[in-house]
Amino acid sequence: MTDSLHQPPHEPLDVAKLQRRLADFAAARDWQPYHTPKNLVAALSVEASELVEIFQWLTPEESARVMDDPDTAHRVTDEVADVLAYLLQLCEVLGIDPLAALDAKIDRNERRFPRP
Repeated sequence: MTDSLHQPPHEPLDVAKLQRRLADFAAARDWQPYHTPKNLVAALSVEASELVEIFQWLTPEESARVMDDPDTAHRVTDEVADVLAYLLQLCEVLGIDPLAALDAKIDRNERRFPRP
């Protein structure tokens, strides 16, 4: 069964494919002029804030169980997708490989914060 969260086994997801889909979606609607780094960063911030809003008044215990409620889980999943979409679009516009950037950052953090 295929739904919005699961792709068929013959189409594995990867960052480049998702970035291409996002770029194609924007191009089909002539949105590229609006997808400046400034606008994408602002949109990313708004979407991250919408994710924060879901958790804002929850206790730590409630936040750990947020995915137990189907309606809340759907909202969280949608906001995570929005945050990732804007982050991937920003990376595309700026020419940043997000996986390489994360890998390099983890390397720096491992040097900066060595094991005790």
